[in-house]
Amino acid sequence: MPFTPRGKHLVAGEWVAGPSTFRSEPASGEAYDYAVGTPQLIDQACKAAEEAFWTYGYSSRSERAAFLEAIADEIEARGEAITAIGTSESGLPAGRLEGERGRTTGQLRLFAEHIRQGDYLDKRHDPALPDREPAPRPDLRMIERPIGPVAVFGASNFPLAFSTAGGDTAAALAAGCPVVVKGHSAHPGTGEIVAEAIAAAIEKTGMPKSVFSLIQGGDRDVGAALVKHPLIKAVGFTGSLAGGRALFDLCAQRPEPIPFFGELGSVNPMFVLPGAAAARGETIGEGWAGSLTMGAGQFCTNPGIAVVEKGPEGGAFVAAAAEALKGVPAQCMLTDGIANAYRDGKSRFDGRNAVKPVLVNDAAGRNASPNLFETEASNYLQDRALGEEVFGPLGLVIRVADTDEMTTLAKGFEGQLTVTIHMDDSDTDLASKLMPVLERKAGRLLVNGFPTGVEVADSMVHGGPYPASTNFGATSVGTLSIRRFLRPVCYQNFPEVLLPEDLR
Repeated sequence: MPFTPRGKHLVAGEWVAGPSTFRSEPASGEAYDYAVGTPQLIDQACKAAEEAFWTYGYSSRSERAAFLEAIADEIEARGEAITAIGTSESGLPAGRLEGERGRTTGQLRLFAEHIRQGDYLDKRHDPALPDREPAPRPDLRMIERPIGPVAVFGASNFPLAFSTAGGDTAAALAAGCPVVVKGHSAHPGTGEIVAEAIAAAIEKTGMPKSVFSLIQGGDRDVGAALVKHPLIKAVGFTGSLAGGRALFDLCAQRPEPIPFFGELGSVNPMFVLPGAAAARGETIGEGWAGSLTMGAGQFCTNPGIAVVEKGPEGGAFVAAAAEALKGVPAQCMLTDGIANAYRDGKSRFDGRNAVKPVLVNDAAGRNASPNLFETEASNYLQDRALGEEVFGPLGLVIRVADTDEMTTLAKGFEGQLTVTIHMDDSDTDLASKLMPVLERKAGRLLVNGFPTGVEVADSMVHGGPYPASTNFGATSVGTLSIRRFLRPVCYQNFPEVLLPEDLR
């Protein structure tokens, strides 16, 4: 059955209009009007979330697991309608939206199973030693407890997996924290139908209606009101470096500073070592072109930089990548604003000293075509602007004189989500030399692969040193992400009846 948006916010179980509206800008199909968020609505949602915490924060793991699974069921029940409005709004193909929906529901179910097992609570117990000399030891027990209401900002490039019921929301709900989502204006209809699924799951499982709210649209004042609200205890964000840094600073400047878990951007460098370049440089170049242009390059793990030695093997890699990129047609981007930002990013390379154009394309409107540039390591290290993320299918090849310069270049990179090594057996010594540098630069290291595609699993890390993320000790993907919204509490000499149920 087709989905017609209400165009309203969901606040504590009620669909609420606002004083004004904005019109969606779909890639195709019908546009709709949506209510614009306000600081007053933010205040209402946050106060409701705090009230819900007194119940939800003390619910059992099995109750929360059932809730997460119910959300997954309700999303799947709306699968065709979600795909229809998601493709209309984003321009993404149906197969991509269906895969992302499966990832979203799979993540919810993974988190449900994870919290049922209880290991994430990191329970510890030091029994009392009343006879210890020179002083007795009290009975000490520790467990992780939920922190309170969490704010989540929807991402532009993942209408499902990093938005309304995406990783941050799922992790917070799994931890026992109510959530207030600031929806992304690029896909408000997709956000609304997923919020409808969450509301249905709340009704089905008897959870507090105010455990989840969705506020649509609104200017920066609305986002600022959310992160500054005194009842919000943490923020999850996926987006631009500039926007994320502004919100991070607001979190730090609050009377009560709170953690800001922001994933802000990355160029995800790829090192092609000499043995691999000689043996299969052309194949790697072709694979890089495919990864670089997947989804019009609108992935946070897009490998925007490739590092390879000078010489014929490196040249063959570059030529193969350029040839493969020539065959990639213009692709629709998520929004007009993102398409314009891509063109602005490309303009930083046009005519720049010491940057050689290898393949240059222009595209109009909401479309983007691949571009490829080349420079030398010494130029890159002197011109930091070359290392800024360009969100789209743009690649930069950095040529190094030798393996020593490759190591020097590696030390010059900022924090990344991923770093990739392409190597053969003959490259083992060089790879071993690079490893101490690279593992300080990224949260995920790959060998002989491409970083686009983030597996949702216990061992996944999606985060890294700044500016890839604002908290290098956390991940926004995988079960470890739940711990972002917990804090350790120690109970000394407590009678069992007063302990949290999981410590009894």
